[in-house]
Amino acid sequence: MLHDAHNHLQDEALVPHLDRIAVAWTGLAGVGGEMVVNGTHPDDWPRVAALVAAHTFVRPAYGLHPWDVGAPRPADWRERLAARLDADPRASVGEIGLDRWILDSASPDDPRLGGVRPASIDEQTEAFVAQFALAASRSLPVTIHCLHAFGELLPLLRELPVPKHGFLLHAYGGSAEMVPELVELGAYFSFNPAFLDRRKSARQDAFRVIPEDRLLCETDAPAMPPPPVWRAHKLPSGSDGFAPNHPGNIEAAYAGLATLRGVAEAALAAQIAENFTRFFGPAR
Repeated sequence: MLHDAHNHLQDEALVPHLDRIAVAWTGLAGVGGEMVVNGTHPDDWPRVAALVAAHTFVRPAYGLHPWDVGAPRPADWRERLAARLDADPRASVGEIGLDRWILDSASPDDPRLGGVRPASIDEQTEAFVAQFALAASRSLPVTIHCLHAFGELLPLLRELPVPKHGFLLHAYGGSAEMVPELVELGAYFSFNPAFLDRRKSARQDAFRVIPEDRLLCETDAPAMPPPPVWRAHKLPSGSDGFAPNHPGNIEAAYAGLATLRGVAEAALAAQIAENFTRFFGPAR
């Protein structure tokens, strides 16, 4: 049984391929294998809910992504978020977080940002704190995006009440040295197969030292495809030339992480299934 702890199946890049993805997922994930589909803005939360209704393997997460904090949104977005969480007992909060890359490194015309104004760290922090507090008050799992912003995130995690379930650092990009404190604070860490690129040695080093009971795997599909040699599942390129990552590449995440840690893949899969249920809760 395989679980994808973080993807965006609702993304427009994957919509033309949903039937194909569903067939592939059912065949490879095994009975009970789930994927957590993360909303990023009130506009895409209904698409996440529709996927939950259509597929038993989809578990929903709803949140305002730091890249979307600068986009127009309803004044009552917090109330709408609470309503989405109330509508499904399996729902979690995500994807939320902090991101300095969009401020310091991203090109203004980067198509991944969709022309949205990059929000300041202060704006991102306000949205993050509101959503993290909501997760804590309702004892819900929460998934965090942090890119080049651990200097801002870590002090918040030290000060804020943490949800009973802890929190997931998706595609963890921090150092190995930060892992012990993050574990103490309640962190889980999801391994993305893009980290199998030989240039990602620091990411690999971090995942060698993470305790086995805090490990999860993810694809972040349609983003973050694995290196070509690990890419068993492929989707055709769109009109923009972008070939979206297939959620089936969760296989590469498991196989690659088992290799990095020097453990049997079956043993790793069993441990991650236990971790997934402990963090996200039982399947429906």
